[in-house]
Amino acid sequence: MNKEKLRRWFLSAVGVLSVGLGMLGIFLPLLPTTPFLLLAAACFVRSSPRLHDWLLEHPWFGDYIRHYREHRAITLQAKILSITLLWSVIALSAVAMSSWWIRGFLGVVACGVTAHLLHLKTLTPEMKLASASHREEREVSA
Repeated sequence: MNKEKLRRWFLSAVGVLSVGLGMLGIFLPLLPTTPFLLLAAACFVRSSPRLHDWLLEHPWFGDYIRHYREHRAITLQAKILSITLLWSVIALSAVAMSSWWIRGFLGVVACGVTAHLLHLKTLTPEMKLASASHREEREVSA
């Protein structure tokens, strides 16, 4: 197997693993979704145009990745859902823990993740429109 083929295979494997971890991150608040999906997109753009197109056209992840890349923004619904799930799972985990310092650590992590989510821009209708027109331009030129 030549170096280029090995590199493409490796990047594709890392991309697929990243998509899987990103999907888990939807349900596990301490596992970040966005960085894994962005890593997957970066791996796929260098290894497999087919997988890259699949990811950006995916009904769940495509717009999410595009909006984050173009505007560093997520929808208000995504913010609310993420913060609600985060605090629900953290609260359940903290109740299950007997150690006060683990509970404190979970609280600190939850506060940090919440601050990060609130710091992200909220996707506006104008941003969505700009993304849609940019996407149409790419499709026409392709």
